Amino acid sequence: MTMRVIEDLKPLRDMVYGWHCGGSRVALVPTMGNLHPGHLSLVERAKREADRVVVSIFVNPTQFGENEDFGAYPRTPSEDERQLREAGADVLFRPSAQLMYPEGLPPACWIVVPEISDVLCGASRPGHFRGVATVVAKLLNMVSPDVAVFGEKDFQQLVIIQRVVRELRIPTDVVGVGIQREANGLAMSSRNQYLTPLERQTAGEIYTVLNWIKERVEAGDHDFGALEQAAADRLAEKNFRVDYVAIRCAKNLRTLQAGDSEGVALVAARLGKARLIDNVRVTLK
Repeated sequence: MTMRVIEDLKPLRDMVYGWHCGGSRVALVPTMGNLHPGHLSLVERAKREADRVVVSIFVNPTQFGENEDFGAYPRTPSEDERQLREAGADVLFRPSAQLMYPEGLPPACWIVVPEISDVLCGASRPGHFRGVATVVAKLLNMVSPDVAVFGEKDFQQLVIIQRVVRELRIPTDVVGVGIQREANGLAMSSRNQYLTPLERQTAGEIYTVLNWIKERVEAGDHDFGALEQAAADRLAEKNFRVDYVAIRCAKNLRTLQAGDSEGVALVAARLGKARLIDNVRVTLK
C-alpha cells in the first residue's frame, strides 16, 4: 500500500474504520516532525505492534511557552514525508491548527493531569504538559488507534499520557520505546540541531552522568539527594545550565520510597541554545 497523506478528519476516520472492520490492528505514532532515527524507531515498533501505522505530524502551539521556540522549531515536511514513505507508514496525518483547535487558541477545554504535570519539566515549563495531554487526547480521539507508540526520552510525557489513557478509559495501549542515541550517548532529539559541533560533543556528558547515578544506586547508594547534587555539579563543570537532576519512581515520578524497585534518573539541562533532556532506568535492591 502506498502511503497516503491526509489532512482532514473524515477521510482519516473512514480509512481507520475500514481497517478496523477488516480486522486490522492500528497504531499511531504522534510526532512534531523534523524526523530523525529516533522517530523512525517508533515507526518500526508500531509496525511490529499493528497491521496499519498512522504517523501524525503537528507542531502543537499549546505546549510551547511564551519565550520558547514554537516559531523557530525546525519544520521539514518534504523530508519527513520521504522518510515515512521509506519506513513503510500507511498514513501521514498532517492536521492544521484549525482542525486541532476548532474554537481557536487558547483551546475551549484542556486535559490537565495534576501533580505529575507540575514537577520536573513541568516546574520550569508551566502549562507544557497541559498542552501535551490535550493534543494527545485529541489525536487518540481522532485516530482511534489500538496502540500508540511514544519515545522514552520524554519520560515524564510518557507517564502523563499513560495516566490520561487510564483515567479517561481510552481503549488504546500505550507503548514506550527506548531512547535512540548518537555515538557519544547523546539522546537523539530535533533540538540537537541547536548545538554547535563542540557542544554536541560535550552534550554526551549527560548520558555519562546518568550512568554514573545508575551505577551508584544499583551498588546500594540511596542517598538520592547527595547523588543528585553531585551529578548537577559535574554537569555545571562542563558549562551546562542545569534545570534539574532527579531520581524518582518510574511509575509515577514521586520521590522514591521504601519498597520501590523501579526508579528512573532524569536530567534536564541547557547547553548553548538547546534544552536537553535524558533519563535512564535504575533498579533498586
